[in-house]
Amino acid sequence: MEGLDWAMLLGLALAFGSAFFFVHLGLRSFGPLSVGLGRVGIAACVLTGVALIRGKRFPANLSTWLALLVMGALNNAIPFSLISWSQLRIDSGLAAILNATTPIFTVLLAHLVGDEKLTARRATGVLLGFLGVAALIGPAALARFDPTDLAEVAILGAACSYAFAGLWGRRFRALPAEVAASGMLLGSTAILLPIALIVEHPWTVQPRLDSLAAIAALAVIGTAIAYLLYFRLLARVGPTNLLLVTFLLPVVALALGAGFLGERIHPAELFGLLLIMAGLAAIDGRLVAYLGAKVRANLKATSPRAAATSGLPRDSRRS
Repeated sequence: MEGLDWAMLLGLALAFGSAFFFVHLGLRSFGPLSVGLGRVGIAACVLTGVALIRGKRFPANLSTWLALLVMGALNNAIPFSLISWSQLRIDSGLAAILNATTPIFTVLLAHLVGDEKLTARRATGVLLGFLGVAALIGPAALARFDPTDLAEVAILGAACSYAFAGLWGRRFRALPAEVAASGMLLGSTAILLPIALIVEHPWTVQPRLDSLAAIAALAVIGTAIAYLLYFRLLARVGPTNLLLVTFLLPVVALALGAGFLGERIHPAELFGLLLIMAGLAAIDGRLVAYLGAKVRANLKATSPRAAATSGLPRDSRRS
């Protein structure tokens, strides 16, 4: 990866990570469905405009639009609504940590559908990830019902929905990134619009200025710009390198929550985050391979044969 790729990766982490912060502010005036609707509706307008300005052609067949509608449900409407609802009950930083389990569910789902075998290394990563979730939710959740526990489970449901979207989205490889993203957001807008209007009556709200600004930023920065960066990076560095954003996203959300929302970072959250990050590192494999190579190099350097020959003259070693 080049310097520009790392800069774009950091920008993507900031864009996605800030979404939890903006959702928190938007919920001060609007319900979770209305926040989700504002997010996808404005972002759909922005990305559709970008696609048209760049001269991209939208699909003409109904089957592609139906597939984009499903993608909008899996990647936007369902997870955005679940995350927004959950943030009424839990901190934005905790929501981001739980949302970081998305690659773990993706690995499990890919194994179940036969796309990719669950190797021992990846299985270890999945186990560490679920141990991290258990540390975050806590054993007390098994003994009593708490709305906070249900909110945490809802975030995991959002992560599962993202995992399904990752597999479903493979069928759009032939579409330009701007068309796929805007078509998906138009689909999620069509889903959320009637539900939000019927359930929450957002026109009756007298919104705060910070909530309106937050939803606008959520749509433009946390969704439209984020998706443009996402697809650009996917084309430049591939899905494996793109997974690195998962490590940075919770850190951004925790920093924004602690710095601007007064959220406390509890030891259990840090411990759970470390376990989930360890699981993601095991799934990614690069850190494990790097450490393994270091260990093998050290063992080779300290082996009896290496120690016995290290002090001999160069000619003697050849013999």
